[in-house]
Amino acid sequence: MAEHELLPGIDTVHWGYLDATLPPALEIADGDIVTVHSVSGSAEETPVAGYCVRPELKSIQRALSPELGPHILTGPIKITGAMPGDTLRIDILDVRLRDNWGYNIIRPGKGMLHEEFGEPHTVHFGIDLETGAIATPWGGALTARPFFGVMATAPNAEDGRRSSVAPGYFGGNLDNKELTAGSTLYLPVSVEGALVSIGDGHAAQGDGEVCLTAVETALAGRFRFTVIKAGQMPLPYAETPTHMIAMGFGENLDLAVREALRSAISLICNRTGMTAANAYTLCSVAADVRITQLVNVTTGAHVMIPKSVFPPARPE
Repeated sequence: MAEHELLPGIDTVHWGYLDATLPPALEIADGDIVTVHSVSGSAEETPVAGYCVRPELKSIQRALSPELGPHILTGPIKITGAMPGDTLRIDILDVRLRDNWGYNIIRPGKGMLHEEFGEPHTVHFGIDLETGAIATPWGGALTARPFFGVMATAPNAEDGRRSSVAPGYFGGNLDNKELTAGSTLYLPVSVEGALVSIGDGHAAQGDGEVCLTAVETALAGRFRFTVIKAGQMPLPYAETPTHMIAMGFGENLDLAVREALRSAISLICNRTGMTAANAYTLCSVAADVRITQLVNVTTGAHVMIPKSVFPPARPE
């Protein structure tokens, strides 16, 4: 096992898209650990005074332009031995705040209440890197709980270049605030090497991300990448010390919830050997269905399944 570091720069980021043909910014062995640094924001979203703006962000803004989506993604990372049909396990070992500022935007035609909020609106937040306090312009403070909104393997080559906005089978713009340090994300592998891209740092976010964005900021994350050669699930799923998390996506919330529930039933059956009917019952009496996000073209829902309600493991 080796440790690596990947910093954002003109040659190590791609802005707004995922693509199976991108050359890797870093190649690692199965089981290696990588510290990935991210930046966030276009020039119009970057504060002009009072905060520390990283020179690499300014360089990226000058040299590159967003294509299809707004997210500046670091990578891709190629994992030797990962092949289509495998599952990539991403252990999120640590997530740290990187900048002393963040921002939130409302854009015309975007967000859950876009008919009611038609004017552009940008808010900048000060972030205390020592305490994690996020100062708000209306007074008081939020507590940072940082996570990456986008973690993705490359989509199928036949899907071509895809916007970073809509999540899918490859992960992508999941915006799931449960994916903090100590959690694990499982993503299907669609191309050789998996080609993982990470970005869209959030200092804090509510379920739903209703106005369009979270407290967008730069982060540093430490990840272990492990290839699983069997048992690929058709959708991303995750795990925390206390819960399994099934995810679903759809053109509307109803479809996203249905897909998340089907994924939850599959997860329970695979982990415990329970029948589908009993797994469905378990979801109804013990699991929590939550809105992940409502604003990424494809909506997201997730099901929080407490591990404590699983039946005892059968003796060998």
